[in-house]
Amino acid sequence: MQYYSLGKQSPAVDFKTAAITGQAPDKGLYFPTSIPRFTAEQIERFKTLDKASIAFEVMKPYVGGTIDDASLQQICAETINFDFPLVPITNTIASLELFHGPTLAFKDVGARFMSRCLGYFSKQAAAEKVQNTAQIKSEQKVDNPLLQTKPSTVLVATSGDTGGAVANGFLGVEGVEVIILYPKGKVSPIQELQLTTCGQNITALEVEGSFDDCQAMVKDAFMDGELNAAYHLTSANSINVARWLPQQLYYFFAWQQWVAKNGDAIPMNIVVPSGNFGNICAGMMAKASGLPLGHFVAACNDNNVVTRYLSTGNYAIQKSVATVSNAMDVGNPSNFVRIMEMMQNNFEQLKKGLSSYSYNDISTQATITRVYKEYGYTLDPHGAVAFLAAEAFNQPAIIVETAHPVKFPEVVETAIGQTIAIPPSVQFLLDKEKVAIPMGASFEKFKNWMLSKL
Repeated sequence: MQYYSLGKQSPAVDFKTAAITGQAPDKGLYFPTSIPRFTAEQIERFKTLDKASIAFEVMKPYVGGTIDDASLQQICAETINFDFPLVPITNTIASLELFHGPTLAFKDVGARFMSRCLGYFSKQAAAEKVQNTAQIKSEQKVDNPLLQTKPSTVLVATSGDTGGAVANGFLGVEGVEVIILYPKGKVSPIQELQLTTCGQNITALEVEGSFDDCQAMVKDAFMDGELNAAYHLTSANSINVARWLPQQLYYFFAWQQWVAKNGDAIPMNIVVPSGNFGNICAGMMAKASGLPLGHFVAACNDNNVVTRYLSTGNYAIQKSVATVSNAMDVGNPSNFVRIMEMMQNNFEQLKKGLSSYSYNDISTQATITRVYKEYGYTLDPHGAVAFLAAEAFNQPAIIVETAHPVKFPEVVETAIGQTIAIPPSVQFLLDKEKVAIPMGASFEKFKNWMLSKL
């Protein structure tokens, strides 16, 4: 499997190179040269196959031999070793709960897969370096550049859950340093603790700005010659194929549960709360691979670039605005270009495969209250936006619940009039102190800080 840049100005690379570099030299996102197609026999087997085996079969074509099968099987098993339950809310709407991982968010899947891939490649590089060093010393070429090393550094911007998932996934991974940029005052208390209390190889930067500012600083870093000469840089945002592609997996797990209950006759339509559009794009990849999924619906908050585009045909990016569903506060969704590539950049084809609705904070909060009172189910703000979109879509569907409600206590507890029990997996965070470095929303300030670390 090769990956080409959507900027169309860079050479194709393998999975290893795409994962390590994150973004192509021409600033384009990497996209597979071909989308794997599953046979009817494979799809039938997926109905009863265990999760780890499904994960291995789905990811193997994308990895394309850059990781040996035994290691990939272990990586896949560790990536998905928690539950992905499909929980009924109404007679026609079910919730795919993706918050049962270590940081209570859907991004655990991508972060765990990517961290283990980079860990594998790091060990591989270390072994090669030992061999090269021995050879070079034997030839008495002590100044050979193969003996020189640069730090391997993951840069990630987060609007909420990405930071915690990446911090947890990469914590203690040898040969990899992680720098997380997050917008000051725009993530929830538990989200902030998850990304600022790790220590070890994880550093958090508290940026005086928006998520878009954080993302722009990270993107500029990848294009800066001086920083790239000093560091091996890669991204852990969903622009990275190793973070983005494994998000397909839980759509296979959801479909498996859906078919077991509903059979093949009723299509599983999917409503995804969408910000940077990596999650819904991964689901659409799964469908393009032959998984018999229904229609996709992007549920958006006031950051509704795609909703407006599907309505008007005019794609106009906007400055992000802060909402209670903060992980969706993205004014320029990076992964939408991948969706357009899948749809051959055809607007009419896009409209056949994707719909979108957007809702404001008032509607979001009211929906949390209503669903709790009527159905006894507690939605987080992102799930509430998805629930509204599912009602508007008005066909049997699942919503993707991307984060545990405990991450948004002020919003959810006010809406339901109850205190949310804190899961044991994050209880320990409450006794820890935040450690973050203040940073202005300026690439030059960020660059100077990076260079000062050397």
